[in-house]
Amino acid sequence: MLDWVEYRNEILGRIGELGKLSPDTLKGYQTLSGAGAKTGHLDGKTRELIALAVAVTTRCDGCITVHSKAALKEGASREEIAEALGVAVALNAGAALVYSGRVLDAVDSHDG
Repeated sequence: MLDWVEYRNEILGRIGELGKLSPDTLKGYQTLSGAGAKTGHLDGKTRELIALAVAVTTRCDGCITVHSKAALKEGASREEIAEALGVAVALNAGAALVYSGRVLDAVDSHDG
């Protein structure tokens, strides 16, 4: 099993290194990352639950470790996290269904 705490620390250390080499890149990311919090339309817990679902769909381990800690800090329960992950699973399955239709369309195009 991955040591998620150590992995998170390693990731953040590397991001810090990148920030020294390219400060505007890190600053741009921080601006994007903090934009939602400024509007106040969604609370922090909801944003973190969305982030976890997106982390699963994009297969980003770094995102998983950073946002799982943040979700817990924002008060998300294991049950709420599991429900958000269920949404991610359903969306991935839905995307596979949609793209299955695209495959059939391509097959029909080549078969004619």
